[in-house]
Amino acid sequence: MMVVGIIAVCVVIAVLAFLLPRFSRHPQNGAQRTLGFGSRAGSRAPGPLGRWFSKPFRSSSRAVGRSGSAGRRARGKLPF
Repeated sequence: MMVVGIIAVCVVIAVLAFLLPRFSRHPQNGAQRTLGFGSRAGSRAPGPLGRWFSKPFRSSSRAVGRSGSAGRRARGKLPF
């Protein structure tokens, strides 16, 4: 269920970054901040469990950042 939610957030951020590049920064930062809270909470577990619990949140935050930058980069390549 979480995977579907992250994919949906990435698609929304990418479309928003393509259509309105300047206004996509705030939602992208909000999504990354929320995922950062999950990552920090998961990393408080002892030992290797901390790395395992925080990894999905770290990779999801990275995916949100990449989708936003990809949308803005694609918008920048338009000929008009």
